[in-house]
Amino acid sequence: MSQSPEQIDIKRRGLMLVLSSPSGAGKSTISRALLEDDDRLSMSVSATTRKARPGEVEGVHYFFMEPVDFNLMINQGELLEHAKVFDNYYGTPSKPVEAALSDGKDILFDIDWQGTQQLKQKAGDDLVSIFILPPSTKSLENRLKSRAQDSDEVVAKRMSKASEEISHWPEYDYVVVNDNLDRCISEVKAILKAERVRRHRRTGLLQFVNALREGY
Repeated sequence: MSQSPEQIDIKRRGLMLVLSSPSGAGKSTISRALLEDDDRLSMSVSATTRKARPGEVEGVHYFFMEPVDFNLMINQGELLEHAKVFDNYYGTPSKPVEAALSDGKDILFDIDWQGTQQLKQKAGDDLVSIFILPPSTKSLENRLKSRAQDSDEVVAKRMSKASEEISHWPEYDYVVVNDNLDRCISEVKAILKAERVRRHRRTGLLQFVNALREGY
């Protein structure tokens, strides 16, 4: 019986995978599916000035900070992106992300188009962005109502905001329509698989090729 060839592990730099969509288009469900099936992918942990809720763990759900410390990180350029949501600030610290990327690990971001624009300015080729579209406006509204998490007024506000969010689809590297959840997840996985072997991410490729040319 012939033996399988030894798997070649070429050193590579990790990537930042961004998923954006209007609320109700399935972004969170897709994110959970990716994280459950792939131990090389982890969720980005944001910093926030809000207080921890029961069950939330420091460094797992968020990095909880005082406003003065958060503002200091902004002023020192230590956040990849940040935004104010109601009365609290949220942002992505750059140091843990850079450490993961340097170690060949991939980071998943569940953020909106505004956060994605900020990431693009700092992440460069590390960023891979995917926009998730619903199959129709009616389908999006039905999904929001079926979650039974929001009042009719909140659903109406989310639907009003959805049109603006969807208008930013051309800014993304990939666009996937979530008309079938399993197929949508498969398409996102295929994008991630292909992006992982992009030449510029495989930092050990030159050394590997040189060794081949020298007969090793």
